[in-house]
Amino acid sequence: MVSKVLYAALGALLASDGRPASANTPSVAAQEVRELLAAARGVAPSLCTLAADGLYSWGGRWTAPAEAVRSDIRSRLRGMRRRKLAPDDTRALMEGIASTDMCERHLSATLIGRFGDSTIVRDLSPRLSTGVPVERQATLVALGLLEAKSQLQPIIRALRDETPGVRANAAWALGRLEEKSAAPALVGALRDADSTVRGAAVISIGRLHAADSIETLLRILRTDPSDEVRRVAAWAIGELQHRAAAPALSQVLATDKSDEVREMAVWALANSNAREAVDAIVTAMKKDLSSEVRETCAWALAELNARRAVDALAEVVASDKDDEVRGTAAWALGNLHPGKAPASLIKAIKDPSGEVRVKAAWALSEIADPEAAAAIADALKTEMKDDVQQAEVRALLKSGEGSEEVFRRLLESKDADTRQMAVRALAGRRGVDPWPWPWPRPRPMPE
Repeated sequence: MVSKVLYAALGALLASDGRPASANTPSVAAQEVRELLAAARGVAPSLCTLAADGLYSWGGRWTAPAEAVRSDIRSRLRGMRRRKLAPDDTRALMEGIASTDMCERHLSATLIGRFGDSTIVRDLSPRLSTGVPVERQATLVALGLLEAKSQLQPIIRALRDETPGVRANAAWALGRLEEKSAAPALVGALRDADSTVRGAAVISIGRLHAADSIETLLRILRTDPSDEVRRVAAWAIGELQHRAAAPALSQVLATDKSDEVREMAVWALANSNAREAVDAIVTAMKKDLSSEVRETCAWALAELNARRAVDALAEVVASDKDDEVRGTAAWALGNLHPGKAPASLIKAIKDPSGEVRVKAAWALSEIADPEAAAAIADALKTEMKDDVQQAEVRALLKSGEGSEEVFRRLLESKDADTRQMAVRALAGRRGVDPWPWPWPRPRPMPE
């Protein structure tokens, strides 16, 4: 019978089979581990990945009382975290690590990390020098999740394994150990013929903040044939926050053929506080063919507090064809507090995109320019979106305007928050709350 536990972990929970939900006794816990691993056999890779992610982090969701599918999986998984492994647990997981089924291996390694019992390391360690390559790969995942510092040297030796997947997982695991003494071995792995190994080594160098590796990372950024390796090299350089890297990152922003590499280069410049790169970022914001790169450039200018870029951001608010780019440029203007609201920002409160309008209104509230008040009041007369109305009310009040007529009309809004803001505005309260705080999309990450 296919395990109900696995399908719960996959997010497609099946009805509970009525067994008592207890993972407190070793026999029940080991039975659950074996049941889960048996059910993993033959599962499609995409579902197996979701299952493993869920197993490692599950337990915080607030469930509805009458969901279509029910299971006690979350409470049972909470009981599995940081629990000492019973002997049968260990046997089941070690058998799973050696399984011929890829999903069973993957979930075994993930469960070892979830349990967090370092006593299993003594059973895992010999697997690095024996067994088939896929077993060594799974062992390295388990050791990395356990952050098994005692295995630093065996993991470094695994960087010389004949199988690329083993070498890549060894590089990844060294980043999890957070031992800077591993940095020279990782730098050596940057010469690996396999791009997956090089990428894993670059990310681990970034996680270790190995500043003495900056020249090697710059070389990788400029010359590696793999787009993905160059992308994570830009991320690692940004993590090191090495200002001397700004010229190389600016050059990559201007010339690299990959959109993802250029976007990560912008992030790295901002994270390194490289204000000398503002002109390069402005140029990319105006001319780059990728909307993601242009949008990240606008975000970066705000992060760098680049007040001299106000005119360029205002131009982008007025002219860029992409809603997210215009919206983030408006958001950036609000963060830069230019004193006088640019004309294009005032016009943006009537942009066709609701997301642009709410960010423009928020920016106007931050700038608090009295000369923008009339335009904001006019926009409120026709605005239909509740969140934009709320942002515009705040902008109107921050600009010093107290238009009673506009606020009284908002008392008829169907949205309770909008009505509440109108009441507070009529009462003369300038610091109205709640109000929307728009954020640009998340910045690029290495994985």
